[in-house]
Amino acid sequence: MSNPLFASPGVAIAARMADSEMLSRFDAMAWETTVLGAVQSWPATLLTTVRMMLASPVPMVLLVGRDGILIYNDGYKIIAGKRHPHCFGASAFSSWPEVADFNRVVIDTVMDGGTLSYEDQQFTLYRNGAAEDVWLNLHYSPVIHEDGAVVAVLAILSETTKRILAERSLARSREQLSLALSASGIVGTWDWHVDENRVYSDQRFSALYGADIENPEEGAPISAFLAGIHPDDLEAVSGALQAAMATGERYSEEYRLLQKNGDVRWVLAEGQPRMDTEGRCIRFPGVAIDITAQKSATAAHARSEMAFRTLANAMPQMVWSTRPDGFHDYYNARWYEFTGMLDGSTDGEAWNGMFHEEDQALAWAAWRHSLETGEPYQIEYRLRHRSGVYRWVLGRALPVRDDKGQITRWYGTCTDIHDARMAMGEREIVAHELSHRIKNIFSVLSGIISLSARSAPESRSFAEQLRKRIEAMGRAHDFVRPHSKTSRPVEMETTIFGLLQRLLEPYASDDNEVRISFSGDDAPIGDGAATPLALLLHELATNSAKYGALSHAAGRLDVVGRKDDETYVLDWNEAGSVSPLSPPDADGFGSRLMKISVEGQLGGTFSRHWNPDGIQVNVTMPLASISRSSKLAHLRQ
Repeated sequence: MSNPLFASPGVAIAARMADSEMLSRFDAMAWETTVLGAVQSWPATLLTTVRMMLASPVPMVLLVGRDGILIYNDGYKIIAGKRHPHCFGASAFSSWPEVADFNRVVIDTVMDGGTLSYEDQQFTLYRNGAAEDVWLNLHYSPVIHEDGAVVAVLAILSETTKRILAERSLARSREQLSLALSASGIVGTWDWHVDENRVYSDQRFSALYGADIENPEEGAPISAFLAGIHPDDLEAVSGALQAAMATGERYSEEYRLLQKNGDVRWVLAEGQPRMDTEGRCIRFPGVAIDITAQKSATAAHARSEMAFRTLANAMPQMVWSTRPDGFHDYYNARWYEFTGMLDGSTDGEAWNGMFHEEDQALAWAAWRHSLETGEPYQIEYRLRHRSGVYRWVLGRALPVRDDKGQITRWYGTCTDIHDARMAMGEREIVAHELSHRIKNIFSVLSGIISLSARSAPESRSFAEQLRKRIEAMGRAHDFVRPHSKTSRPVEMETTIFGLLQRLLEPYASDDNEVRISFSGDDAPIGDGAATPLALLLHELATNSAKYGALSHAAGRLDVVGRKDDETYVLDWNEAGSVSPLSPPDADGFGSRLMKISVEGQLGGTFSRHWNPDGIQVNVTMPLASISRSSKLAHLRQ
């Protein structure tokens, strides 16, 4: 090997440098055409440094002169990437433009006699055509001429990118593991090397057990961790550990830990012994899970469940609950007392068998509808009593929902309404009989009045008016008397317009022409207001039939209702009278009766206006007055 660097190299050096690409490139380089000139003119210190660098496996590069001409060895090729070999013999500033500022500081500092050193210095390089983050250890030293001048910068490099990325990946993995452990409730891991009695753990495990260990990863005796266990639990924990170590079976134990601040934490410790070929436990790794919150929730739930069962059993009603799918899994003591069934014998769908066979399909359909829609459940059915007799009960249930609106349970009650239902039937019979007798009284009175009028012809007109008023009261009574679901006519509406239509039926047109109209707001009426309203409306209808719009076929009657806050206004408008009407000189009995009915009994106002075309009546009444009920209201079904 003959070249400017190694004029007569030794055997060892010749063998070492035989395959050096960079030595071949150095020899082939026409240095005389570069700013450095022919190699023979280079300072001896520079040539010596080049020899040392090319012979070394450590990545090195020389930055010669203030332009930083690059001369490097085989170890530097990997760091140069695809910029090799073009950067060999070229300026560092043109070869590495992305770090030109950094290289300028380095060259100026070292050429002035300084040194620089960097650990894990990060760069963004484009050495392979795309940006990549690179970390390097860099050490810069001056190459000094015999006259003391600095001729070059020697850089010794080692790339640490793989180590940095591996460390970061490990850190991320540890962070993810920590997050996963936290999410799962696992607070720490442990590995007991039984043969050396050392427990290796992480920091959280050590802190949870109150072990005063500076570095848990270096291990500590098992006694350091057992000391943190609640004294009442220590014997059971020790026994479970010894049993697992003897059999090799999985270890799982719940126990309490005493904290340094006096708190008590519950943990679930789980592990799997590792046995040798002779069946001896040599390692015992495992995890600890903090279950304090679960224990507290379980205890709170148990207290709540106990309070619920106590309250449910204290209620006179039968109480039951189901899962979201409708499976019955709880009944209180009243249910079993009522039905005489054994505990658990009516769970699931067996409850439906307790109903009367005629009610089973209806009750099941109603319950299925509630399960499908989430609507409240309510139905009356016959339930088999322990005596074997079926009794009427009222079944109700409501769903309990979570924060997302999903049904989590159903809670229901069964109320024995058999006696009340039987009493209602009896009251209906009594009410019907009483109403029948009252109607008979009205009929008797009408008959007496008619007979009296025959013997006193001069009072016949008055008697006829009195008879019709009594008939109107009879119709009003039938309109508002207590009705059951079966006795009430389908078309009957207990409202002002409904009462009007019933009282005005005799004055309807025979040829189906509409003579009477109702518009505006209707209002419900109570039985306490029915009689005065019936008398008022009867008088208005009678007068209209005698003197006003209803006295001939061309007349019309328009009744308009209006709700005004807490007041109800009724306008009676007649049109098409045959002859002009005028107010009477004095109020007759009928006028006084209407005023008494409205102003005295209903607390309203009554006014009339005589128009050339017909009369207009305005009645104003408090809504509370016309909707009030008498003491018989509780008989309604």
